Amino acid sequence: MKIQIINGPNLNLLGVREPEVYGSLSFEDYLQKLIIHYPTIEIGFFQSNIEGELINKLHAIGFSFDGIILNAGAYTHTSIALRDAIKSISSPVIEVHLSNVHARESFRHHSMLAGVCKGVIAGFGPDSYRLAIEAFRSSLLDG
Repeated sequence: MKIQIINGPNLNLLGVREPEVYGSLSFEDYLQKLIIHYPTIEIGFFQSNIEGELINKLHAIGFSFDGIILNAGAYTHTSIALRDAIKSISSPVIEVHLSNVHARESFRHHSMLAGVCKGVIAGFGPDSYRLAIEAFRSSLLDG
């Protein structure tokens, strides 16, 4: 199984950015824990603060991976271009968020991406990514 994690803007600052919201663990440290926990799954990782680079990555891997875990950050709430990219590929995408976006500012309550994703996981901190991997491993997304 091949799963690609794609993180969007400002997620390169995890561990130092608003630790009261996002925690104090860097994503690189959490990624190593995921890789150790899932030795039989090939887990790729990509992060960019640039919307076009996220779209290019989706295009590049979106027909060959078993699943894509996308935390598009603030682009979740604004990007029709990312929505169109997800809709254009065949690999299933799960939208994830570290925080519970529905418990935050009202502009974060709407996702432009959720309607073209297989599912949305939010509010479980870094474990949101693990839960997405578990969803891909289960039969829930078959077909």
